[in-house]
Amino acid sequence: MQAQRVVLDSGSTDQTETIAKSFQNVVWCERTFDTHGAQWEYGIRQTGITSEYVLALDADMQVTAEFLQELENDFPFGQAAGGITPFEYRYHGSALAGSLCPPQLRLFRRNEVSISQPDHTQRFSVDGEIYRFRNRLTHDDRKPVDRWVASQVSYQLLIEQGLSNGRRRRLRDHLRRAGLMPPIVGALAYLKAGGPFRGAAAARYAYERMTSESILAVLLMDAKLQRKSEQ
Repeated sequence: MQAQRVVLDSGSTDQTETIAKSFQNVVWCERTFDTHGAQWEYGIRQTGITSEYVLALDADMQVTAEFLQELENDFPFGQAAGGITPFEYRYHGSALAGSLCPPQLRLFRRNEVSISQPDHTQRFSVDGEIYRFRNRLTHDDRKPVDRWVASQVSYQLLIEQGLSNGRRRRLRDHLRRAGLMPPIVGALAYLKAGGPFRGAAAARYAYERMTSESILAVLLMDAKLQRKSEQ
């Protein structure tokens, strides 16, 4: 049976709809974006998907031939509850050596997946056996800088709310509250991405990670100063 391909769009103004509908096996759906968790709940539960398993991809993710071959030949369908996939991160086609982002659960049984949103994005989880893919999916970021900055402000506001109420107590959270994370993350991201061996792609990744942490640091410091002024 031919695989279902569902595209859930949140308001594209380019040729996305035309391109998607040119493929006979694509189901086109639209929903105004509110949160990542709610968007994925709708996409998985309310778009007519009938397959046992779902491979959940963002718009900037691509399936490689090697990943597809491993999925078809090695993944234990009917036995595993899901599969965790590593990623090769790219900027406009230029690959990084690595990233700070861990592998993610992206393949799962549709009727058994739970979707939560602990921070700015969704998290998939299942109970049962988990398969770990050897081959990677591709995550190629091509969004404009102004859109990226706007997204980061909204994302970091959500993280700041969680940190300000004191419910997060990991080392990373303490460093964030102290305002120390931007330079630490920037250095780690640059080295992980390949440093000078990956040129502008590694540098951009480092600056992006440092910028997002700097936005969060400013929000946390601002909240702290406001609380102090109200005492």
